[in-house]
Amino acid sequence: MTTTPDTSSSILIVDDMEENLVALEAVLGSLTQKVVRARSGEEALKAMLREEFAVVLIDVLMPGMNGFETAANIKGLDQTKDVPIILLTGASVDPNYAYRGYTVGAADFLIKPFDPWLLRTKVNVFLDLHRKNRQLAAQAEQLKRLLTSDERPGGEGPPPAATTAATTATTGTDTGAPPAPPVVSASAPASPTAPQEFPDPQHRPAPGGQAGHPPIPPEGPGAPAPSEPLPQPAPPAAGDASRLAEIAGQLAEVELLLRDAKGSDKERLADRIAELEASVGRLMVSRGT
Repeated sequence: MTTTPDTSSSILIVDDMEENLVALEAVLGSLTQKVVRARSGEEALKAMLREEFAVVLIDVLMPGMNGFETAANIKGLDQTKDVPIILLTGASVDPNYAYRGYTVGAADFLIKPFDPWLLRTKVNVFLDLHRKNRQLAAQAEQLKRLLTSDERPGGEGPPPAATTAATTATTGTDTGAPPAPPVVSASAPASPTAPQEFPDPQHRPAPGGQAGHPPIPPEGPGAPAPSEPLPQPAPPAAGDASRLAEIAGQLAEVELLLRDAKGSDKERLADRIAELEASVGRLMVSRGT
C-alpha cells in the first residue's frame, strides 16, 4: 500500500554540507512531506519567499550567514515570521548556543548526533500544527464570506421580505393583514343556502346589474318614461311630538274621569273634551292637513 504525499506543507532543510542534507532527507523521508534543500542562509530566505513551509531545520555553523542570523532574518519578515525553526548544531559547541537560538526566535534546539525518532517526532508535531492552522484559516474565511454575502445560506432566492409580500398578495394570510374580500362572479349564481356577504355596502350588487353598479335604463323611442319619485312624509317636528304626547296624556285622564263620572263631573268632562278637540284641530292646521 502506497501513501500519497501530503503536498499541503513542505519542510525546508538548510545546511552547507551535502552529507548532512542527505542524512536529514533520509530521516524525514518517512513523513511523506516534501523536503526542500538550501545550502546557505541566503538560499533559504529565497526559498521561503517562493513557497510556504511548515517547519525549517537550520544548521547553526554555516559560512557567511550562520544559523542564528538566518533564523533572525526569517523572524523579521512578515511573510515568514510564524514559521517554526529548529536549530541543529554539533556536540562541541558553546553551551550558550541554545539560549542564543531561543533568543532569535527558534522553537527548538537539537545537538548532533540526534536521535532520528526524536527528530521525526518533533517535526511531525509542527506539521500537525501547521495543518490545523490552515484548517482554522479556511473555516474563518468561509465564515467571513457567509457573514458578508448578500445571498442567504442554502441557495439563491428572493429575500424573506419579498417572499412574505408575494405570499400575502396571493393568499392574503399574512399575520396582521386582513383577508382579501371575496370575488363575486357575475356568471355564477349564488347558492340558495349560503347567501353572499359583501363587506362594503357600496359594492352590493343592485337588482339587474353587477356589484357596485346601478342598472342601466334602456334608451330609445320605446323606452318607458322615468317615474317620478313618490313624496316622502315629512318627519314630525319637535313641537308637534311634544304636543301629541300632551294630548295623549289628556285623553288618558278623560278616560279615567269618564269611568268615575257622577253628576257635576259631566260638565267638566265636556269642557275637557272640547279643549282636546281644539288642540287636535290646531295640530292638524299646523301640519297642513
